[in-house]
Amino acid sequence: MNTNIRKYKDYNPLINHTSYIDQSSVVIGQVIIHENCSIWPNVTIRGDVNKIEIKKNSNIQDNSVIHVTRKSPDNPEGINTHIGENVTIGHNCTIHGSQISHNVLIGMSSVLLDNCIIKKDVIIGAGSLISQNFVAESGWLYYGRPVKKIRKLTIKEINLIQESAKNYVKLKNDYMT
Repeated sequence: MNTNIRKYKDYNPLINHTSYIDQSSVVIGQVIIHENCSIWPNVTIRGDVNKIEIKKNSNIQDNSVIHVTRKSPDNPEGINTHIGENVTIGHNCTIHGSQISHNVLIGMSSVLLDNCIIKKDVIIGAGSLISQNFVAESGWLYYGRPVKKIRKLTIKEINLIQESAKNYVKLKNDYMT
């Protein structure tokens, strides 16, 4: 039995067989990890009080934490976490109750607080703090503590986000062989 993939109550994580989960990482509860994802050393993905979904070709790098917001009388649905396709979450990030669209790069040591919405084709610079309810518009670079819109992304930068995801798919394939 793989003790780093854990049931919580009646919820077992659903992990596609093409995805890589490092043996030092922990995945708990209501978590769906789609094809070709990679979860690197010491990552915690805790879907205990709500749902987490990570779409294909996305990677969560070392020491990151992915969690959710519980249901409450003020918020009967709580806030789940959704990570789209071709997303790179850098080392030491905290993603809490946030919605991340496709083709996004979240720089190392960034923090996303409850109910953030990151639209497609976005780069969040390293060390950024994204406050509750923030919406990052498609096609922009954001950076800072608190985060600010910096400038439009170039086509080259948007393509580099996709290349990052492809490179991590290749790397996880090496680890799986």
